Amino acid sequence: MRATAVVVGSGPNGLGAAVELARAGLDVTVHEAAAVPGGAARSTDLFGPGTVVDLGSAVHPFGVASPLFRRLGLERHGLEWLHPPVVAAHPLDDGPAGLLHRSLERTAAELGPDGRAWSLLHGGVVRRWEETVPAVLGPLVRRPEHPAALAAFGLRAPWPAAATARALFRTEQARGLFVGSAAHAVLPPSHPLTSAFGTLFGAAAHATGWPVARGGTQAIADALVAELEEHGGRVVVDSPVTDLARVRPADVVLLDLTPRQVLALRGLDLPGRYRRALARWRYGTASYKVDLLLDGPVPWRDPRVGRAGTVHVGGTPAEIGAAESQARAGRLPERPFVLVAQQGAADPSRAPAGREVLWAYAHVPHGCDDPRAGDRVLAQLERFAPGVRDRVLERVDTPPAGLEAWNPNLVGGDIGGGALDGLQQVFRPAVQADPYATGVPGVYLCSSSTPPGGGVHGMAGYHAARSALAGLRRTPG
Repeated sequence: MRATAVVVGSGPNGLGAAVELARAGLDVTVHEAAAVPGGAARSTDLFGPGTVVDLGSAVHPFGVASPLFRRLGLERHGLEWLHPPVVAAHPLDDGPAGLLHRSLERTAAELGPDGRAWSLLHGGVVRRWEETVPAVLGPLVRRPEHPAALAAFGLRAPWPAAATARALFRTEQARGLFVGSAAHAVLPPSHPLTSAFGTLFGAAAHATGWPVARGGTQAIADALVAELEEHGGRVVVDSPVTDLARVRPADVVLLDLTPRQVLALRGLDLPGRYRRALARWRYGTASYKVDLLLDGPVPWRDPRVGRAGTVHVGGTPAEIGAAESQARAGRLPERPFVLVAQQGAADPSRAPAGREVLWAYAHVPHGCDDPRAGDRVLAQLERFAPGVRDRVLERVDTPPAGLEAWNPNLVGGDIGGGALDGLQQVFRPAVQADPYATGVPGVYLCSSSTPPGGGVHGMAGYHAARSALAGLRRTPG
């Protein structure tokens, strides 16, 4: 008789876990509370027919690089990665923007006096990319498969991004590109280990790019569902699970939930030590999302920025640092760091001819639903793209409470499943040998609150599934 598995939640991690279990021969059912699978990897026609808006994640450096997604060959199920002409841009008030290209050599050449330092910082990681990615997209406390690659990356990782930028680079373009990439950690660049994010995102740009999924991020979730169904699994939508008694008996249960939702589950008698660890879990800085329908391209002061799939809008590294520190301290920044996605630069199908969908979010204090945040996003865009306000046909703001309403894992607007500082950067969600085990036999955690954290790559689900299979004394298929 086949062993059975239940997965609660159909984000990329939940679906990644489900696929790994189904490929190992288990009978897998995924329960999703929403009407559509995907978690934060969903898309909709928010601005009417012919438009595609990514409700959550939009650009996917670690989706295309994910060892799990690559092994599954999701392209067989219609997933297509599209790359913009420029990976990312960092506009400045004075002087040209910094541009991050797929080519390490071109990026270095355009950075002039900082080109050699840029190449030295990123080149070794790019050359060892195939070994580095599995090492960083998993538990940090384990014996690495490729210690040389991890050591080469680790030498660059411990330092604050702001300090690395000041020490290595002379131009605001290079400093901005590096600190802007580090800001994906949703931490002030003065924090230790933020250089790890700056280096990793920069190396990803040169090694595999930061693409979008043709037709919207939903295509990633749809491909994972198709792979699951190919192996006999199923997804049940409109099926919230608040009591594990409802899904038992099952040989294994995997939870694509963050600590707050896990603690709220009935029928789960967690060990006291683990329960206390979950109760201490800290959620981090929030995102305030603004989606725009424009009557044409963004009028960036530096027209080259319009060719970038991702734009880091925040000004100088000092301004980014101040904004991130204010948001972390509970104050709404006057000039927040804004992450912009121009998916249309790679995928023209996102909007009808003559229109453009612009996706943006600002880092704001946890749970901050202050409507001034949306206006400040527009002000930051106007700062580097004068006249963009006049091109807005429709605008939809989604504050932290709105993000949590459509995806309860985004607690208080935290899109990463929990702050990535202190012990939580290394031990997620508790200090223990197996980060996916809950202490309840057969029950595992597989969300972004486990290693490697947030992102659309499915690797937390993959590792949790491997842990569950080991518990069943099975060998994955």
